[in-house]
Amino acid sequence: MSSSEDLIVRTAARWIDRGSRLDTGALAAEVGVSRTTLFRRVGNREDLMGDALWLMSDRTIASVTHRWDKANGPAVRDPAGMLRCLWVMREYRAAIAGNKGMRVLLEEEPTVALRVLTDPHGRVQPRVIAQHVDLFARDVADGGFTPRVDLDTLAFAVVRLGEGFLYADVLADRTPDLEAATTLLGALVDTDRGL
Repeated sequence: MSSSEDLIVRTAARWIDRGSRLDTGALAAEVGVSRTTLFRRVGNREDLMGDALWLMSDRTIASVTHRWDKANGPAVRDPAGMLRCLWVMREYRAAIAGNKGMRVLLEEEPTVALRVLTDPHGRVQPRVIAQHVDLFARDVADGGFTPRVDLDTLAFAVVRLGEGFLYADVLADRTPDLEAATTLLGALVDTDRGL
């Protein structure tokens, strides 16, 4: 990604994070390019939204992982016995659910937001799945986790189930229940502990 593309995506992520509607014309003016140039560099509005949401997701996972490493070092389980990957995923979902800008986006543009967030060929979900594969692989490599299925399949299942709970209010007119998500994902991932 070029520096101008990076600036556009970072600016879009800031807009979403603060709860502002992603207006490509106004955003182009803010970063000092024409709307045509913006489209040439980052694609259409949904492409830009996807890259911005991915950047927000990536930063959130990095922040949460850093918190784990600072508190627990290289340990694969916390003092209560929770796998590092499950702890990171729980904290990640909580951060996403608590993000004001994400809530505004889901309330004001639910169809677009869900399409961008959950498109299997889009700019968010495939990257989130790959990121989850990396989380699982780290726990496998450090000797604390032996999955029952391949990591790609497990990551796909975990991300899709997590989305179902995280976006339950939009997908199924249900209140998001992150505690239930943590319990179910724990049972799915850490089968030896019977969570």
